Amino acid sequence: MSPVDKLWNTITSGSPFFIAEAGVNHLGSLELGELLIKEAAKAGAHAIKFQSYKAKNLCTKNAPRFWDWDGEIEKEGSQFDSYSHLDSFGEKEHLELKRICDSYKIEFMSTPFDDEATDYLDRVGINAYKIASCDLTNHPLLRNVASKGKIVMLSTGAGSINEIRSAVNVLKEGTDKIVVMHCNLKYPTDDHEINLRMIDHLREEFPDCVMGLSDHTMNLWTPAFAYALGATVFEKHYTIDKTLGKSADHWLSVDPEEVRQIIKNIDLASTLLGSREKKCTLSEERARLYARRSIVATSKIRAGEMLTDRNLSCKRPGTGLSPTILHKILGRFASRDISDDQILTMEDIE
Repeated sequence: MSPVDKLWNTITSGSPFFIAEAGVNHLGSLELGELLIKEAAKAGAHAIKFQSYKAKNLCTKNAPRFWDWDGEIEKEGSQFDSYSHLDSFGEKEHLELKRICDSYKIEFMSTPFDDEATDYLDRVGINAYKIASCDLTNHPLLRNVASKGKIVMLSTGAGSINEIRSAVNVLKEGTDKIVVMHCNLKYPTDDHEINLRMIDHLREEFPDCVMGLSDHTMNLWTPAFAYALGATVFEKHYTIDKTLGKSADHWLSVDPEEVRQIIKNIDLASTLLGSREKKCTLSEERARLYARRSIVATSKIRAGEMLTDRNLSCKRPGTGLSPTILHKILGRFASRDISDDQILTMEDIE
């Protein structure tokens, strides 16, 4: 089995799959990158995801920022100014990140923002690409990513259902391993705007895709609620120090301890949801026997006496004849003497 197929089997198993979204929180340092990987693995994350881009391929030099962060190096600068401080990693560095991930037994992932990054991530040996919400309509990029035949996770923030449908159709030209991830493209996302019920809509529209959540809310319970609605892949921005500068992502990211708590919350949701089939569980068997009722004599009944609602009742425990057949017994006769408060058996009835 190929590494891609092995990962896809894990993702499609229905068990929660958590991605620590490190982005460029390595700040251009492999040492910090390794620390991010190490702590994410220790916290129980299944994958850690980076971002792969060059500012010159991502935006024009005057592209306005769409976020507010007072930690910018150039206060009145553009997107290009922000991203150019964080785009030093190339193929060599991503190969090292992949090697480090392998050593810590955590899945290496990244989001490519251009064809150059898409191609070298393929050479590095990536098994799953992530498409950022901002590239939902970037069909040329989607086609190149899909052509690699890997798993593709598609974020859908700020997208219409038609745009998402078009993107999925483009991806299907090259791969059938697609995760559609509900997302709100606001950093951070207010709780009242996350609209997790949109996952139901996505499930109806894309029944052959896995459902996921790219979460930008500031609470630790959103992924657990998303799991209850059918999402199984989760992504949240991640850092080891929220006070670090250079990147605006640090302050709105979760740290390793919060990753542990999120995974714990999702696992609790999984435990609480349990089995879909409605049936008596093993732990209920004792209650089934002793909390239910049986047909019981409310007074001494002599052999040959008619059984009526005056001399019969239904009481606990449920070890005798079920109340469900009481209507079939009324009007029949006792085959032998029955003591007061005795649980009836079929042998007591003619």
